[in-house]
Amino acid sequence: MPELPEVETVRIGLQELIVGKTIESVTVYESKSLPAPPHDVAAFVRGATITAISRRAKVLLVQLSTNYTFVIHLKMTGQLVYRGESNFGAGHPNDSLIGELPDRSTRVSLQLSNGGVLYFNDQRKFGWIKLFPTTEIPFIDFMQAYGPEPLEAAFTTDVLYDRLQRRRRTNIKAALLDQTVLAGIGNIYADEALWGAKIYPKTLVQELTKKQVDLLWQEIRFVLALSIEKGGSTDRNYVNAEGKRGSYIDFARVFRREGKDCPRCGSEIIKMRVAGRGTHICPTCQVL
Repeated sequence: MPELPEVETVRIGLQELIVGKTIESVTVYESKSLPAPPHDVAAFVRGATITAISRRAKVLLVQLSTNYTFVIHLKMTGQLVYRGESNFGAGHPNDSLIGELPDRSTRVSLQLSNGGVLYFNDQRKFGWIKLFPTTEIPFIDFMQAYGPEPLEAAFTTDVLYDRLQRRRRTNIKAALLDQTVLAGIGNIYADEALWGAKIYPKTLVQELTKKQVDLLWQEIRFVLALSIEKGGSTDRNYVNAEGKRGSYIDFARVFRREGKDCPRCGSEIIKMRVAGRGTHICPTCQVL
């Protein structure tokens, strides 16, 4: 599953490629991937101009001039591949990023006004594109359930502290992975932020001091911003809009570094299981 920096990297790249282009036609190869009635596609997608691309948590929002919006979740194996004056790909790094399209993984394609085509590919068919009136987006159940965006100016240390109180009796690792507490944080960045803040991942939220939460807030924002700067992580499946893997994982301090030295104290990093996820810690820096 992509985390916030990977999706943001895709957003930034595609914004440069397809905003301002008009959708001339839509081909749906797999109805499950775009479960919109054909008459809605004809009325609100064909002939619409792409006006903006935004992100909420781990989903992309492609806004159309008809006041409708595509909500896109790539899940594990989704891709958005643009072929036109240049060839670009984003998502799961298999041969569909560079091969001839459409192929057997292509689920939806959008023919654009400059002759370019945007393909939505998905090997496992878990990803999806849904069409909503733009005014309804904030009221979709899963959109309402998401917590605050950690890189927005409104996300302060006090906001983080208040949100964490919703999970006072759970461990901090589980709380960070809860998308209703905070949007977009997954396993990599939870481990990195907890290491940066010197917090043991099994620590109960109610046991954290305000000073610890303040430091955790700083580390969350630091690791997310650094990852976006580096083009996301190279973990598993995601690449940026130019088909390049991100380099953040090369700069990770603790994630997937078990058996190596902690860059802060020199102790051996270990891997344990917390909140059902593989979790990387320094047993010296992060103590209960």
